[in-house]
Amino acid sequence: MTFKELSNSTWLWILVIAGLLYVAGLAAAFMVKARKRCLELGIENTTIKKVISSSCTFSIVPSLSIVIGLISLAAVLGTPWAWFRLSVVGAVSYELMAADMVIQAMGLNFASAGTQPANVFGAVMIVMSIGIMFGIITNIIAAKKITTSMADYNKKSGGWGAVFSGCFMMAMMSVMMPLQVYNPASGWNFVGTLTLLTSAGIGLLIATISKKTGAKWLNDFNLAIVLILGMASSVLWTNVVGMFA
Repeated sequence: MTFKELSNSTWLWILVIAGLLYVAGLAAAFMVKARKRCLELGIENTTIKKVISSSCTFSIVPSLSIVIGLISLAAVLGTPWAWFRLSVVGAVSYELMAADMVIQAMGLNFASAGTQPANVFGAVMIVMSIGIMFGIITNIIAAKKITTSMADYNKKSGGWGAVFSGCFMMAMMSVMMPLQVYNPASGWNFVGTLTLLTSAGIGLLIATISKKTGAKWLNDFNLAIVLILGMASSVLWTNVVGMFA
């Protein structure tokens, strides 16, 4: 069995669907308990319905970007595993990067990975799973403490709380972005750099338009638009760089 055959195998489809059904059932159970608790606290049913409706809207709209990411990730890792990673644990921003690190460590590349033995795909699955598990375990042990500590810090420090959170996200991006534009083995990635700058410019433009026009709903589509136009720009920059290579 090859990498490509395992990544789209029937058993993997069955296991992924079983996992997704479990997570969906767990979410439904929590929703029922939350609704029951709201009624006990005297919250009107109409208010609860409005909260559910608005939550669905603000969950579905931003997920358009995830669908786009699924298409690109499925082309490399197969549909079931990409579906599972982006719907339960994982994010578009680092899933492909993590898989690429594993494949490169094995002396391979995505172009030839599909024809490699199934154990290559197994290694990708194991490394990606172990990497994401630390976040889940941390949440189980310390999520409540971290949340309450941050809430207390925000109350005491005012605007500095938001600055601290923003700096934390910037630190994460500072670790991830260099790997997208420069690889010690292959050198500078000009297409990746130009695509990154273009995507950042598009995101800034959308945020500016939203602020100037008061169209706050536009921010919900920011990531989806950036992903679509960013991928389009990568094709453009690939051709441009190719002309001068």
